[in-house]
Amino acid sequence: MIAAAAQFAPVPLDPAANAARMAALVTEAADRGARLVVFAELALTGYELDGIAAAPERYAYAADDSVLAPVRAACRATGTAAVVNCPAPAADGGTALTSYVFGPDGALLTRYDKRHLHGPEKAVFTPGRADGRCTLGGLRIALATCYDTAHPEVWERAAADGCGVLVASAFHDSAEGTEGYEAAAREHGLHVVLANYLGPGSPGTGCGLSGAWSPAAGRIADAGAGAGLALADLRERITLMSDPAVAAVPVVECGEPLVDVRTAAPELLVAADRGDPAGAFAHLREGVVERLLRAQESLPGGLRLRVAEGYRPPALQRRYFEEYADELRAAHPEWPPARLRNAASRYVSPPEIAPHSAGGAVDVLLTTADGAELDMGTRLNADPEESGGACYTHAPGLRPEARAHRRILCAALSGAGLVNYPTEWWHWSYGDRYWAVMTGAEHCLYGPKELST
Repeated sequence: MIAAAAQFAPVPLDPAANAARMAALVTEAADRGARLVVFAELALTGYELDGIAAAPERYAYAADDSVLAPVRAACRATGTAAVVNCPAPAADGGTALTSYVFGPDGALLTRYDKRHLHGPEKAVFTPGRADGRCTLGGLRIALATCYDTAHPEVWERAAADGCGVLVASAFHDSAEGTEGYEAAAREHGLHVVLANYLGPGSPGTGCGLSGAWSPAAGRIADAGAGAGLALADLRERITLMSDPAVAAVPVVECGEPLVDVRTAAPELLVAADRGDPAGAFAHLREGVVERLLRAQESLPGGLRLRVAEGYRPPALQRRYFEEYADELRAAHPEWPPARLRNAASRYVSPPEIAPHSAGGAVDVLLTTADGAELDMGTRLNADPEESGGACYTHAPGLRPEARAHRRILCAALSGAGLVNYPTEWWHWSYGDRYWAVMTGAEHCLYGPKELST
């Protein structure tokens, strides 16, 4: 996934102007391949503590406030998430210094209230009491706001919670204020995305220098001292099928049957029989079929879904995994077994946790009404080596038409409750272990299953 740290000088106490600017930056970042856009501390109002304190009822905004409508609309139109920091009503009746995370559908994904207030902020805001977390595009993300990052326990809890990325909105007035992020990223094994304030505010003048850091490579993106975007590639932090957290999800089998999509849902297009006399590939759990139908109903006129493959017998899944692992082993004989397994799981799930073998996963593409395939950027089932990484759902450098088609597919399927495996734009699932990890469910609904014929 590509994340963008967005840097601009807010207009003091003019949230409408700042929201319009943020919406434009979301659109620009999305056009450049970003899936997540992060804004600086108090970017909506400007860092104007006196003005906020004088009229907190005027400058505290709920997530559904109309002033934020342009940002929500930009997220929805582009399929991009945004972290917007602003004053917000606190649960106790005071005012919180809040980061709203709006998801790719424009809806509120989560909210984080700054826990560690600094200096004069204490007279204006109520501190938060909970850590900020969300999952987006296969990444588990920790949220922090400026002075939060000066407290080692914030980083420690993020790493302990399995987060791969810490996203920070901040106001630093000098380069020295941004220097600690590189060391913290390295010490705690986290990627960091920082959106820093630009221009004058209550504490002084924000210095910009927004960007990102990698635990291994140090700074990997830098917005410099002017307005603009710093883009960072976070694909290496995606939760893969091989992650121990996926295998650790308990299975509470719901007993839902496998059904043949061709007869259970004739409204859906299904690929040819693939030399599979039993038609196993055309089977899915009932709940998945229901969600595919719901997704198809939400598509723009003239578009349809085509099911390429659903259920995959466990023995076939094992064969696919071993064959691909053998290819990688031949190409990279120096790789240790753990790296080989992780690399193979970008493209084929380890057989013991495979969503296809549970009937919960479907490979699906977008077509015209008469079944003609649309440009999706790669062929279905293109592996990372063949496609140069373009098989990743939110890969940079896609043709505009392909990116637009992927956004449509993502909006329809995620809106129906399925989750994407972000290394494969075509792979979506519900009820399996990966779905459970991505949605925070305590257990999965579907375990491995043999097809009764």
